[in-house]
Amino acid sequence: MPSQPPGKPRTVGELKRSGYRPRTVKEELRANLVAKLRRREEVFIGIIGYEKTVIPMVQNALLAQHDLILLGLRGQAKTRLLRTLPSLLDEWIPVLAGHPLHEDPLAPMTEAARAAVASQGDAAPIEWLHRDERYNEKLATPDVTVADLIGDIDPIKAANERLSLSDSRVMHYGIIPRTNRGIFAINELPDLNTRIQVGLLNILEERDVQIRGFPVRLPLDLLMCFTANPEDYTSRGKIITPLKDRIGSQVVTHYPPDLKSAVAITRQEAWTDRAGGAEVDLPEFIREIVEEITVEARKSEFVDQASGVSARMSIAALEALTSNAEKRALFTGERDATARICDVYATLPALTGKVELVYEGEQQGVVAVGKRLIGAGIKKVFARSFPAAYPTKNPKGKRRPGQPEPESPPPEDDSPYQEIIRWFAKGNVVDIHDTMATAAYAQELERVPGLGKLAMDHMKVESKNHEPIAMELLLEGLYQNSLIAKEELDHGVVYKDILKTLFESIEA
Repeated sequence: MPSQPPGKPRTVGELKRSGYRPRTVKEELRANLVAKLRRREEVFIGIIGYEKTVIPMVQNALLAQHDLILLGLRGQAKTRLLRTLPSLLDEWIPVLAGHPLHEDPLAPMTEAARAAVASQGDAAPIEWLHRDERYNEKLATPDVTVADLIGDIDPIKAANERLSLSDSRVMHYGIIPRTNRGIFAINELPDLNTRIQVGLLNILEERDVQIRGFPVRLPLDLLMCFTANPEDYTSRGKIITPLKDRIGSQVVTHYPPDLKSAVAITRQEAWTDRAGGAEVDLPEFIREIVEEITVEARKSEFVDQASGVSARMSIAALEALTSNAEKRALFTGERDATARICDVYATLPALTGKVELVYEGEQQGVVAVGKRLIGAGIKKVFARSFPAAYPTKNPKGKRRPGQPEPESPPPEDDSPYQEIIRWFAKGNVVDIHDTMATAAYAQELERVPGLGKLAMDHMKVESKNHEPIAMELLLEGLYQNSLIAKEELDHGVVYKDILKTLFESIEA
């Protein structure tokens, strides 16, 4: 039963005297959107990265009083966006008490409701429906029936009340009629079989349906919304052309347009504040690595780009990374932990289930592809902060317009990484595992001469606790650029000289 706000009319007569005037759902949405835009209020709270693309198009559709479809790959916040639409509805609306279709007391729709108002007059009772109760959605699957969405004939009710099967009063209503005067959304529309889509076509345009051969008039008041994945048009189903023609606006969604938006989305959605466990500090460059992994997946030759790579990949990866750092703090007895580069590899279980591989990727193996994506993400963040591992030099006479004559290539000793590489060449190694206490972890990295200074010269860290993490990023970046080697062991990883490792592999 709907909640009852205090001070509202309780009968049809009181409602008439209050000055209430009926209006459709689309008129209501339009009027409230106009008011919000005039006040320059945020309309779709929590939707990031669509401010200049998707949101303006959705606003245009609502102002035009269109039904709409959101078309995009998985994990592009299509459903989340639709779930913000009820915020544009009136907070409360009156409904005729005792009737399942949320009928307007001053404009009843069904025969039973009209008969009740005629017999009770102004004394007919009303209830109030909150905006949160006016949104319903259904995931389209091949087994969805007309009865689920629209309704069916109830022969028992017909027999008990001695009514004809063609009488609308014997109809058992489905989820769409029960959303009358609200917003109804269908996710993955192409998965709905053609016969059901025809039923939706009648709801959208003609406002009538046929149930078991009996025509039923349903003048429903709805905003109909749909989502679809472009891949579905060929691999699982299609949207029938007459239905597409009657959907007023088609809005194409997309993945986050820039790294800042992607980080903000994952920060908003990922569960990283762990009550009852250890507090985990996530440096900003660690968050960027997680997002770059997803970006790399969206352009990898081993990943099926037609199916897309969901934003849930970044969210799940950051949560897995946080858990690994939390587990370390619990193991070492420390009160908090700072996420490290070695924790990034703990995201593998979260990555491997979020990508669909093409044939070449299947040949490589999902774990190998996952590690390749992690390496590419780390390499991107490394390149933004540190000098190029292999500086590109314009040959003499090939300089760009306006550039001075290039100097001779610097000797190899001038590379900022030579001191570190020579230290490894002497047989030294760095042994890191993800259960090391903070002090031991920092001491192991500080053994490398020049590593700390080089890291701090090029990276802006948020706190002193982040300095060892920047040093580990530098080492991992050198490994990803094949300047040093890394051996993965059961207990962790060992960074070592690349030439010695190469010779050992040849001898083996």
